Amino acid sequence: MKTRQSLFAIGSIFIASLSACVTHPDYVSEFRFPVEQGNIQLGEQAFIAMQCIECHTIRDYELPPFEGQMPIEVELGGELFFAKTYADLATSIINPNYQLSERYLEQFPISERRNIRTSPMHNGNQDMKVSELIDLVKFLNSRYSLVPGYDEEFIW
Repeated sequence: MKTRQSLFAIGSIFIASLSACVTHPDYVSEFRFPVEQGNIQLGEQAFIAMQCIECHTIRDYELPPFEGQMPIEVELGGELFFAKTYADLATSIINPNYQLSERYLEQFPISERRNIRTSPMHNGNQDMKVSELIDLVKFLNSRYSLVPGYDEEFIW
């Protein structure tokens, strides 16, 4: 009987220890997106060079006009009621279908919005260097601000 209790106790401790090793990727405190190494000016250059201006504008920021007709227009930047994380911005660039922007969906009739699952944005991870991604995230992040009265620390 004592052997059984000992095995149960050891098994319980092992399982508890193992479960402590599993952490959701959004909450891993050791990882920080290296945005501090990013360069806002290089991020703007990458934004233009990758033709992001074909579909994106940035609130209160002058960019060269797109030569041609914009198929859609999605404004980036401006005030938010919640803090976007660097991970959200990077994931949206790497995988445009990750989270479709409300500003994009608002261009469609309400009845069609729930059926839209894909973004027309091309997948950025095929022809983008990691350093360009870091610069681009730093640039885009610099164009967002929290609505006064909302606490960024509360969100993180």
